[in-house]
Amino acid sequence: MTVLELRNVTWGPKRAPAILHDISFTLSAGEVLAICGANGAGKSSLLRLLYRHQAPLSGTVLIEGRDLWLTPPREAARTVAAVLQEQPTDFALTTRDIVALGRLPHRQGMGPGARDQAITDAAMVRMDLGHLASRRFGTLSGGERQRVMVARALAQEPRVLVLDEPTNHLDIRHQLELLRLLRGLGLAVVCTLHDLTLAAEFADRVLILDQGRVIADAAPEDALTEATIAQAFQVATRVDRTGTTPRFSFALDH
Repeated sequence: MTVLELRNVTWGPKRAPAILHDISFTLSAGEVLAICGANGAGKSSLLRLLYRHQAPLSGTVLIEGRDLWLTPPREAARTVAAVLQEQPTDFALTTRDIVALGRLPHRQGMGPGARDQAITDAAMVRMDLGHLASRRFGTLSGGERQRVMVARALAQEPRVLVLDEPTNHLDIRHQLELLRLLRGLGLAVVCTLHDLTLAAEFADRVLILDQGRVIADAAPEDALTEATIAQAFQVATRVDRTGTTPRFSFALDH
């Protein structure tokens, strides 16, 4: 079932050249899409369209067939959750307080109900945060904070999960655990990844941007070719596919 669809989306700041040009793709439940590209290619701008931070200049973003920008904000927040590189600055909140914020779009009445509390607890268990529940967010390491923000997004119970470089600050073990978790959620997952090896191993599809345009949108083995990577990153590229996971090597292309 198609959960997320972009139809000919263009975006740019007011009175400035467009950054994204004619972006179209669909994503189904349970599918993980990795967005890759050089700095300035438009990756973060594309994500902002998906979590309703900025509206397209033209084209449409559809969630389960409904225009995201015609959906009431509270309802949209029940459908799309985002994990961004920017993290909260209210360090007085505890880990559990932060995760519980994910339930705000669902709350009925003044405070969290029993179901809200149960979902918050489950999200914390899933991200192995139980032992940090009472710790102030500001005292956590960067990797621990990242896991808290993912738990908050899971507590939102979204249909679409958007993540901007989710493996930043995580050690190797937690990178692998997080990406394995994302594959098993049954959600439509969109994430930006700098690490092409991780994208090749964990994504169902890789979308590559070059100067705001899609130059590849396919299974990793078809998208992450030497020619496409060279075009997107302006480097000479070799891909070794003799092992179970491709190995990438790069050199400056003089």
